[in-house]
Amino acid sequence: MDGRTSGRWRRLVAVAGVGVVLAGSLTACGDGSAATGTPTLNWYINPDNGGQQKIAEDCSAASGGAYSIEVSILPSDAAQQREQLMRRLAGGDTSIDLMSLDPVFVPETSEAGFLAPVPEDLRATFTDGVVDGAVQGATWKDELVAVPFWANTQLLWYRKSVAEAAGLDMTKPVTWQQLIEAAQAQDTAIGVQGQRAESMTVWVNAMIASAGGEVIENPDAKGPDIRLGIDSEAGKAAAAVMQRIADAGVGGPGIDNRDEAATANLFQQEGAAFMVNWPFVYAQGKAAAEGGTMDRAVFDDYGWTTYPAMAEGTPAAPPLGGIDIAVSAFSENTDAAYEALQCIVSEENQAAYMVSDGNPAALESVYDDPEVQEAYPMYDAIRTSLQAAAPRPQTAYYNEVSQGIADQWQPVSSVSDRTPSASQEYIGQVLKGEKLL
Repeated sequence: MDGRTSGRWRRLVAVAGVGVVLAGSLTACGDGSAATGTPTLNWYINPDNGGQQKIAEDCSAASGGAYSIEVSILPSDAAQQREQLMRRLAGGDTSIDLMSLDPVFVPETSEAGFLAPVPEDLRATFTDGVVDGAVQGATWKDELVAVPFWANTQLLWYRKSVAEAAGLDMTKPVTWQQLIEAAQAQDTAIGVQGQRAESMTVWVNAMIASAGGEVIENPDAKGPDIRLGIDSEAGKAAAAVMQRIADAGVGGPGIDNRDEAATANLFQQEGAAFMVNWPFVYAQGKAAAEGGTMDRAVFDDYGWTTYPAMAEGTPAAPPLGGIDIAVSAFSENTDAAYEALQCIVSEENQAAYMVSDGNPAALESVYDDPEVQEAYPMYDAIRTSLQAAAPRPQTAYYNEVSQGIADQWQPVSSVSDRTPSASQEYIGQVLKGEKLL
Protein backbone atom coordinates (compact mmCIF):
# COMPACT_ATOMS: atom_id res chain seq x y z
CA MET A 1 0.00 0.00 0.00
CA ASP A 2 1.45 3.42 -0.87
CA GLY A 3 0.55 6.81 0.49
CA ARG A 4 -1.76 7.57 -2.40
CA THR A 5 -4.12 4.72 -1.58
CA SER A 6 -3.96 4.79 2.19
CA GLY A 7 -6.96 7.15 2.43
CA ARG A 8 -9.18 4.69 0.62
CA TRP A 9 -8.03 1.79 2.76
CA ARG A 10 -8.64 3.77 5.92
CA ARG A 11 -12.22 4.31 4.78
CA LEU A 12 -12.66 0.61 4.05
CA VAL A 13 -11.32 -0.33 7.47
CA ALA A 14 -13.69 2.16 9.08
CA VAL A 15 -16.60 0.78 7.10
CA ALA A 16 -15.55 -2.73 8.04
CA GLY A 17 -15.62 -1.77 11.69
CA VAL A 18 -19.22 -0.70 11.44
CA GLY A 19 -19.99 -3.77 9.38
CA VAL A 20 -18.61 -6.13 12.03
CA VAL A 21 -21.01 -4.67 14.57
CA LEU A 22 -23.90 -5.02 12.16
CA ALA A 23 -22.95 -8.53 11.19
CA GLY A 24 -23.15 -9.67 14.76
CA SER A 25 -26.86 -8.97 14.82
CA LEU A 26 -27.62 -9.71 11.19
CA THR A 27 -26.12 -13.16 10.96
CA ALA A 28 -28.13 -14.07 14.04
CA CYS A 29 -31.24 -13.65 11.82
CA GLY A 30 -29.52 -15.86 9.23
CA ASP A 31 -31.13 -18.55 7.15
CA GLY A 32 -34.28 -19.61 8.87
CA SER A 33 -34.95 -22.43 6.45
CA ALA A 34 -33.30 -25.31 8.30
CA ALA A 35 -36.62 -26.73 9.44
CA THR A 36 -37.96 -27.15 5.90
CA GLY A 37 -34.74 -27.81 4.00
CA THR A 38 -35.64 -25.02 1.59
CA PRO A 39 -33.00 -22.30 1.58
CA THR A 40 -34.32 -18.81 2.14
CA LEU A 41 -32.65 -16.26 -0.15
CA ASN A 42 -32.57 -12.68 1.10
CA TRP A 43 -32.81 -10.20 -1.75
CA TYR A 44 -32.01 -6.57 -0.95
CA ILE A 45 -34.00 -4.45 -3.36
CA ASN A 46 -34.34 -0.78 -4.24
CA PRO A 47 -37.81 0.65 -3.50
CA ASP A 48 -40.39 0.19 -6.26
CA ASN A 49 -44.14 -0.29 -6.64
CA GLY A 50 -44.03 -3.87 -5.40
CA GLY A 51 -42.88 -5.49 -8.62
CA GLN A 52 -39.75 -7.10 -7.18
CA GLN A 53 -41.76 -8.54 -4.27
CA LYS A 54 -44.18 -10.07 -6.81
CA ILE A 55 -41.28 -11.56 -8.79
CA ALA A 56 -39.80 -13.00 -5.58
CA GLU A 57 -43.11 -14.66 -4.74
CA ASP A 58 -43.63 -16.00 -8.26
CA CYS A 59 -40.09 -17.40 -8.55
CA SER A 60 -40.31 -18.97 -5.09
CA ALA A 61 -43.52 -20.73 -6.07
CA ALA A 62 -42.11 -21.83 -9.42
CA SER A 63 -38.96 -23.27 -7.84
CA GLY A 64 -40.86 -26.21 -6.40
CA GLY A 65 -39.15 -25.86 -3.04
CA ALA A 66 -35.66 -25.34 -4.43
CA TYR A 67 -35.56 -21.93 -2.73
CA SER A 68 -37.71 -19.24 -1.20
CA ILE A 69 -36.97 -15.54 -1.72
CA GLU A 70 -37.59 -12.85 0.87
CA VAL A 71 -37.01 -9.19 0.06
CA SER A 72 -35.56 -6.41 2.19
CA ILE A 73 -36.02 -2.84 0.99
CA LEU A 74 -33.06 -0.48 0.79
CA PRO A 75 -33.34 3.33 1.16
CA SER A 76 -34.65 5.27 -1.83
CA ASP A 77 -31.50 7.38 -2.21
CA ALA A 78 -28.79 5.71 -4.31
CA ALA A 79 -25.97 6.89 -2.06
CA GLN A 80 -27.75 5.53 1.01
CA GLN A 81 -28.35 2.22 -0.76
CA ARG A 82 -24.62 1.98 -1.42
CA GLU A 83 -23.72 2.88 2.15
CA GLN A 84 -26.02 0.27 3.68
CA LEU A 85 -24.90 -2.52 1.38
CA MET A 86 -21.20 -1.70 1.70
CA ARG A 87 -21.40 -1.66 5.48
CA ARG A 88 -23.08 -5.04 5.59
CA LEU A 89 -20.78 -6.59 3.01
CA ALA A 90 -17.67 -5.20 4.70
CA GLY A 91 -18.81 -7.06 7.83
CA GLY A 92 -19.11 -10.34 5.90
CA ASP A 93 -22.88 -10.34 6.40
CA THR A 94 -24.09 -13.80 5.34
CA SER A 95 -27.73 -12.72 5.38
CA ILE A 96 -27.36 -11.08 1.94
CA ASP A 97 -27.80 -13.51 -0.94
CA LEU A 98 -29.01 -11.26 -3.74
CA MET A 99 -28.77 -7.49 -4.06
CA SER A 100 -30.11 -4.96 -6.52
CA LEU A 101 -27.24 -2.66 -7.43
CA ASP A 102 -27.08 0.62 -9.29
CA PRO A 103 -24.59 -0.13 -12.11
CA VAL A 104 -22.29 2.68 -10.97
CA PHE A 105 -21.59 0.80 -7.75
CA VAL A 106 -20.78 -2.51 -9.44
CA PRO A 107 -17.02 -1.79 -9.93
CA GLU A 108 -16.49 -0.71 -6.31
CA THR A 109 -18.39 -3.72 -4.97
CA SER A 110 -16.55 -6.11 -7.26
CA GLU A 111 -13.13 -4.57 -6.61
CA ALA A 112 -13.66 -5.07 -2.86
CA GLY A 113 -14.29 -8.80 -3.43
CA PHE A 114 -17.92 -8.62 -2.33
CA LEU A 115 -19.46 -10.35 -5.37
CA ALA A 116 -19.64 -14.10 -6.04
CA PRO A 117 -18.33 -14.98 -9.53
CA VAL A 118 -20.94 -15.41 -12.24
CA PRO A 119 -20.77 -19.09 -13.30
CA GLU A 120 -19.15 -19.48 -16.72
CA ASP A 121 -22.01 -21.59 -18.05
CA LEU A 122 -24.57 -18.89 -17.20
CA ARG A 123 -22.85 -15.86 -18.70
CA ALA A 124 -24.45 -16.19 -22.13
CA THR A 125 -27.85 -16.77 -20.48
CA PHE A 126 -27.51 -13.46 -18.66
CA THR A 127 -26.21 -11.39 -21.60
CA ASP A 128 -27.72 -12.70 -24.85
CA GLY A 129 -30.19 -10.16 -26.22
CA VAL A 130 -29.40 -7.59 -23.51
CA VAL A 131 -28.71 -3.97 -24.55
CA ASP A 132 -24.97 -3.30 -24.71
CA GLY A 133 -24.98 -0.50 -22.16
CA ALA A 134 -26.59 -2.74 -19.56
CA VAL A 135 -23.98 -5.45 -20.14
CA GLN A 136 -21.23 -2.83 -19.80
CA GLY A 137 -22.74 -1.69 -16.53
CA ALA A 138 -22.64 -5.23 -15.15
CA THR A 139 -19.04 -5.80 -16.26
CA TRP A 140 -15.83 -4.91 -14.47
CA LYS A 141 -12.34 -5.51 -15.85
CA ASP A 142 -13.78 -7.50 -18.77
CA GLU A 143 -15.66 -9.89 -16.47
CA LEU A 144 -19.42 -10.11 -16.04
CA VAL A 145 -19.78 -9.65 -12.28
CA ALA A 146 -23.51 -8.87 -12.00
CA VAL A 147 -26.65 -9.57 -14.01
CA PRO A 148 -28.60 -6.86 -15.89
CA PHE A 149 -32.23 -6.68 -14.70
CA TRP A 150 -33.61 -3.43 -16.02
CA ALA A 151 -31.95 -0.69 -18.03
CA ASN A 152 -33.22 2.82 -17.71
CA THR A 153 -32.68 5.81 -19.95
CA GLN A 154 -33.85 9.41 -20.09
CA LEU A 155 -36.03 10.84 -22.84
CA LEU A 156 -36.95 14.38 -23.80
CA TRP A 157 -40.57 14.93 -22.78
CA TYR A 158 -42.52 17.85 -24.17
CA ARG A 159 -45.97 19.37 -24.49
CA LYS A 160 -46.96 18.76 -28.08
CA SER A 161 -48.94 22.02 -28.28
CA VAL A 162 -46.00 24.11 -27.00
CA ALA A 163 -43.44 22.45 -29.25
CA GLU A 164 -45.71 23.05 -32.23
CA ALA A 165 -46.23 26.71 -31.28
CA ALA A 166 -42.46 27.11 -30.99
CA GLY A 167 -42.00 25.68 -34.48
CA LEU A 168 -39.96 22.68 -33.31
CA ASP A 169 -39.96 19.62 -35.54
CA MET A 170 -39.96 16.86 -32.93
CA THR A 171 -39.70 14.13 -35.55
CA LYS A 172 -36.03 15.08 -35.81
CA PRO A 173 -33.39 15.29 -33.07
CA VAL A 174 -33.45 18.63 -31.27
CA THR A 175 -30.55 20.38 -29.59
CA TRP A 176 -30.28 21.99 -26.17
CA GLN A 177 -29.96 25.37 -27.89
CA GLN A 178 -33.22 24.85 -29.80
CA LEU A 179 -34.96 23.91 -26.56
CA ILE A 180 -33.66 26.99 -24.76
CA GLU A 181 -34.84 29.26 -27.56
CA ALA A 182 -38.24 27.53 -27.70
CA ALA A 183 -38.73 27.72 -23.93
CA GLN A 184 -37.79 31.40 -23.94
CA ALA A 185 -40.14 32.19 -26.85
CA GLN A 186 -43.06 30.34 -25.24
CA ASP A 187 -42.39 31.71 -21.74
CA THR A 188 -41.99 28.27 -20.24
CA ALA A 189 -39.18 26.21 -18.69
CA ILE A 190 -37.01 23.15 -19.29
CA GLY A 191 -37.23 20.61 -16.49
CA VAL A 192 -33.71 19.53 -15.58
CA GLN A 193 -32.30 18.10 -12.35
CA GLY A 194 -30.09 20.70 -10.67
CA GLN A 195 -30.00 19.19 -7.19
CA ARG A 196 -26.62 18.49 -5.56
CA ALA A 197 -27.07 14.77 -5.94
CA GLU A 198 -26.53 11.84 -8.27
CA SER A 199 -28.99 13.34 -10.74
CA MET A 200 -26.51 16.18 -11.36
CA THR A 201 -23.81 13.68 -12.33
CA VAL A 202 -26.29 11.96 -14.65
CA TRP A 203 -26.92 15.26 -16.46
CA VAL A 204 -23.27 16.36 -16.66
CA ASN A 205 -22.08 12.93 -17.82
CA ALA A 206 -24.75 12.76 -20.52
CA MET A 207 -23.80 16.17 -21.93
CA ILE A 208 -20.07 15.43 -21.87
CA ALA A 209 -20.64 12.05 -23.54
CA SER A 210 -22.99 13.64 -26.09
CA ALA A 211 -20.24 16.13 -26.95
CA GLY A 212 -17.81 13.28 -27.60
CA GLY A 213 -15.96 13.32 -24.28
CA GLU A 214 -15.54 11.13 -21.23
CA VAL A 215 -15.59 12.03 -17.55
CA ILE A 216 -12.87 9.41 -16.96
CA GLU A 217 -10.51 8.32 -19.71
CA ASN A 218 -9.00 5.27 -17.91
CA PRO A 219 -11.70 3.90 -15.56
CA ASP A 220 -9.72 0.78 -14.59
CA ALA A 221 -6.95 2.87 -13.00
CA LYS A 222 -6.34 3.31 -9.29
CA GLY A 223 -7.64 6.57 -7.84
CA PRO A 224 -4.47 8.69 -7.99
CA ASP A 225 -3.76 7.52 -11.54
CA ILE A 226 -7.20 8.28 -12.95
CA ARG A 227 -7.19 10.67 -15.93
CA LEU A 228 -10.21 12.93 -15.85
CA GLY A 229 -11.72 14.29 -19.05
CA ILE A 230 -13.91 17.01 -17.53
CA ASP A 231 -11.53 19.86 -18.38
CA SER A 232 -12.02 19.37 -22.11
CA GLU A 233 -13.91 20.81 -25.06
CA ALA A 234 -16.78 18.43 -24.20
CA GLY A 235 -16.77 19.61 -20.59
CA LYS A 236 -16.82 23.24 -21.69
CA ALA A 237 -19.73 22.50 -24.03
CA ALA A 238 -21.67 20.98 -21.11
CA ALA A 239 -20.96 24.02 -18.94
CA ALA A 240 -22.08 26.31 -21.77
CA VAL A 241 -25.50 24.59 -21.94
CA MET A 242 -25.99 25.14 -18.20
CA GLN A 243 -24.92 28.77 -18.52
CA ARG A 244 -27.36 29.38 -21.36
CA ILE A 245 -30.24 27.81 -19.41
CA ALA A 246 -29.46 30.02 -16.41
CA ASP A 247 -28.91 33.18 -18.49
CA ALA A 248 -32.13 32.68 -20.45
CA GLY A 249 -34.10 32.13 -17.25
CA VAL A 250 -35.63 28.87 -18.49
CA GLY A 251 -34.49 26.58 -15.68
CA GLY A 252 -37.80 26.99 -13.89
CA PRO A 253 -38.46 27.50 -10.17
CA GLY A 254 -36.37 25.57 -7.66
CA ILE A 255 -33.92 24.24 -10.21
CA ASP A 256 -31.16 23.83 -7.62
CA ASN A 257 -33.32 21.65 -5.36
CA ARG A 258 -34.98 19.64 -8.07
CA ASP A 259 -34.57 15.88 -8.51
CA GLU A 260 -36.35 13.61 -10.98
CA ALA A 261 -39.59 13.42 -8.98
CA ALA A 262 -39.76 17.19 -8.51
CA THR A 263 -39.08 17.67 -12.22
CA ALA A 264 -41.92 15.30 -13.10
CA ASN A 265 -44.27 17.24 -10.83
CA LEU A 266 -43.21 20.54 -12.41
CA PHE A 267 -43.99 19.18 -15.86
CA GLN A 268 -47.27 17.68 -14.69
CA GLN A 269 -48.33 20.99 -13.14
CA GLU A 270 -47.52 22.88 -16.37
CA GLY A 271 -44.53 24.66 -14.83
CA ALA A 272 -42.34 23.38 -17.65
CA ALA A 273 -43.24 22.38 -21.19
CA PHE A 274 -39.98 20.49 -21.77
CA MET A 275 -38.26 18.01 -19.50
CA VAL A 276 -35.48 15.40 -19.51
CA ASN A 277 -36.43 12.50 -17.29
CA TRP A 278 -36.84 8.73 -16.92
CA PRO A 279 -39.90 6.95 -18.36
CA PHE A 280 -41.63 6.64 -14.97
CA VAL A 281 -43.09 10.09 -15.66
CA TYR A 282 -45.51 8.61 -18.17
CA ALA A 283 -47.06 6.16 -15.69
CA GLN A 284 -47.17 8.92 -13.07
CA GLY A 285 -48.95 11.32 -15.43
CA LYS A 286 -51.38 8.64 -16.57
CA ALA A 287 -52.27 7.78 -12.97
CA ALA A 288 -52.80 11.46 -12.17
CA ALA A 289 -55.08 11.90 -15.18
CA GLU A 290 -57.08 8.78 -14.32
CA GLY A 291 -57.24 9.78 -10.66
CA GLY A 292 -58.53 13.25 -11.49
CA THR A 293 -55.57 15.15 -10.02
CA MET A 294 -54.45 16.32 -13.46
CA ASP A 295 -56.52 17.49 -16.41
CA ARG A 296 -56.74 14.66 -18.95
CA ALA A 297 -56.04 17.16 -21.73
CA VAL A 298 -52.66 17.90 -20.16
CA PHE A 299 -51.72 14.21 -20.18
CA ASP A 300 -52.96 13.83 -23.75
CA ASP A 301 -50.56 16.67 -24.67
CA TYR A 302 -47.52 14.61 -23.52
CA GLY A 303 -44.94 14.01 -26.24
CA TRP A 304 -41.60 12.24 -26.16
CA THR A 305 -38.47 11.81 -28.21
CA THR A 306 -34.82 11.03 -27.69
CA TYR A 307 -32.48 13.07 -25.47
CA PRO A 308 -31.38 16.56 -26.66
CA ALA A 309 -28.22 16.71 -28.76
CA MET A 310 -25.31 19.05 -28.06
CA ALA A 311 -25.07 20.09 -31.71
CA GLU A 312 -27.03 19.57 -34.92
CA GLY A 313 -25.98 16.43 -36.73
CA THR A 314 -24.32 14.92 -33.65
CA PRO A 315 -26.40 12.18 -31.99
CA ALA A 316 -26.95 12.45 -28.26
CA ALA A 317 -25.58 9.90 -25.78
CA PRO A 318 -28.53 9.71 -23.35
CA PRO A 319 -28.16 8.79 -19.68
CA LEU A 320 -28.13 5.11 -18.84
CA GLY A 321 -29.47 3.84 -15.56
CA GLY A 322 -31.14 0.72 -14.30
CA ILE A 323 -30.47 -2.03 -11.83
CA ASP A 324 -28.20 -5.06 -11.88
CA ILE A 325 -28.57 -7.96 -9.50
CA ALA A 326 -25.50 -9.51 -7.91
CA VAL A 327 -24.90 -12.51 -5.68
CA SER A 328 -22.98 -11.81 -2.49
CA ALA A 329 -19.61 -13.45 -2.01
CA PHE A 330 -20.69 -14.16 1.57
CA SER A 331 -23.91 -15.94 0.65
CA GLU A 332 -24.22 -19.48 1.97
CA ASN A 333 -26.62 -20.32 -0.87
CA THR A 334 -24.73 -19.26 -3.98
CA ASP A 335 -26.01 -22.04 -6.25
CA ALA A 336 -29.62 -21.44 -5.25
CA ALA A 337 -29.13 -17.68 -5.66
CA TYR A 338 -27.97 -18.08 -9.27
CA GLU A 339 -30.83 -20.48 -9.94
CA ALA A 340 -33.24 -17.87 -8.59
CA LEU A 341 -31.55 -15.14 -10.62
CA GLN A 342 -32.32 -16.97 -13.85
CA CYS A 343 -35.99 -16.77 -12.94
CA ILE A 344 -35.89 -13.15 -11.74
CA VAL A 345 -34.40 -11.77 -14.98
CA SER A 346 -36.44 -13.97 -17.34
CA GLU A 347 -38.08 -12.27 -20.32
CA GLU A 348 -41.50 -12.88 -18.80
CA ASN A 349 -40.59 -11.21 -15.51
CA GLN A 350 -38.82 -8.27 -17.15
CA ALA A 351 -41.92 -7.61 -19.27
CA ALA A 352 -44.27 -7.87 -16.29
CA TYR A 353 -42.00 -5.63 -14.21
CA MET A 354 -41.85 -2.97 -16.92
CA VAL A 355 -45.66 -2.91 -17.13
CA SER A 356 -46.22 -2.91 -13.36
CA ASP A 357 -43.42 -0.60 -12.25
CA GLY A 358 -42.45 1.39 -15.32
CA ASN A 359 -38.80 0.33 -15.31
CA PRO A 360 -37.55 -0.49 -18.83
CA ALA A 361 -36.29 -3.98 -19.49
CA ALA A 362 -32.66 -4.83 -20.20
CA LEU A 363 -33.72 -7.49 -22.71
CA GLU A 364 -34.44 -5.94 -26.12
CA SER A 365 -37.04 -8.60 -26.99
CA VAL A 366 -39.29 -7.32 -24.21
CA TYR A 367 -40.03 -4.23 -26.31
CA ASP A 368 -41.82 -6.47 -28.84
CA ASP A 369 -44.28 -7.62 -26.16
CA PRO A 370 -47.80 -6.30 -27.01
CA GLU A 371 -48.59 -5.60 -23.34
CA VAL A 372 -45.42 -3.54 -22.99
CA GLN A 373 -46.21 -1.64 -26.18
CA GLU A 374 -49.74 -0.89 -24.98
CA ALA A 375 -48.57 0.29 -21.55
CA TYR A 376 -45.65 2.31 -22.92
CA PRO A 377 -46.41 3.71 -26.37
CA MET A 378 -42.94 5.31 -26.33
CA TYR A 379 -41.36 1.84 -26.19
CA ASP A 380 -39.49 2.33 -29.46
CA ALA A 381 -38.03 5.67 -28.29
CA ILE A 382 -36.87 3.92 -25.10
CA ARG A 383 -35.28 1.09 -27.06
CA THR A 384 -33.57 3.55 -29.43
CA SER A 385 -32.33 5.62 -26.50
CA LEU A 386 -30.96 2.56 -24.69
CA GLN A 387 -29.03 1.56 -27.79
CA ALA A 388 -27.34 5.00 -27.90
CA ALA A 389 -27.01 5.56 -24.15
CA ALA A 390 -23.67 6.12 -22.42
CA PRO A 391 -23.01 4.67 -18.95
CA ARG A 392 -21.68 6.86 -16.19
CA PRO A 393 -18.00 6.24 -15.40
CA GLN A 394 -17.31 2.61 -14.50
CA THR A 395 -14.75 3.05 -11.76
CA ALA A 396 -14.12 1.72 -8.28
CA TYR A 397 -13.89 5.39 -7.22
CA TYR A 398 -17.29 6.39 -8.53
CA ASN A 399 -18.49 7.80 -5.23
CA GLU A 400 -15.61 10.31 -5.11
CA VAL A 401 -16.08 11.34 -8.75
CA SER A 402 -19.85 11.68 -8.56
CA GLN A 403 -19.85 13.65 -5.33
CA GLY A 404 -17.12 15.88 -6.72
CA ILE A 405 -19.21 16.70 -9.79
CA ALA A 406 -22.32 17.34 -7.72
CA ASP A 407 -20.35 19.68 -5.44
CA GLN A 408 -18.70 21.66 -8.23
CA TRP A 409 -21.49 21.94 -10.81
CA GLN A 410 -24.09 23.22 -8.41
CA PRO A 411 -25.85 25.62 -8.12
CA VAL A 412 -26.54 25.75 -11.82
CA SER A 413 -26.38 29.56 -11.87
CA SER A 414 -22.75 29.38 -10.67
CA VAL A 415 -21.56 27.23 -13.57
CA SER A 416 -19.14 29.08 -15.86
CA ASP A 417 -16.44 28.32 -18.38
CA ARG A 418 -14.11 27.79 -15.40
CA THR A 419 -16.25 25.01 -13.89
CA PRO A 420 -14.73 22.16 -15.94
CA SER A 421 -11.14 23.00 -14.93
CA ALA A 422 -12.07 23.76 -11.32
CA SER A 423 -14.02 20.53 -10.90
CA GLN A 424 -11.29 18.46 -12.55
CA GLU A 425 -8.69 19.92 -10.19
CA TYR A 426 -10.94 19.36 -7.16
CA ILE A 427 -11.80 15.73 -8.00
CA GLY A 428 -8.16 15.02 -8.86
CA GLN A 429 -7.09 16.24 -5.43
CA VAL A 430 -9.76 14.07 -3.77
CA LEU A 431 -8.58 11.00 -5.69
CA LYS A 432 -4.98 11.66 -4.63
CA GLY A 433 -5.98 11.99 -0.99
CA GLU A 434 -5.05 15.67 -0.93
CA LYS A 435 -8.58 16.88 -0.21
CA LEU A 436 -11.71 15.51 1.45
CA LEU A 437 -15.14 15.62 -0.13
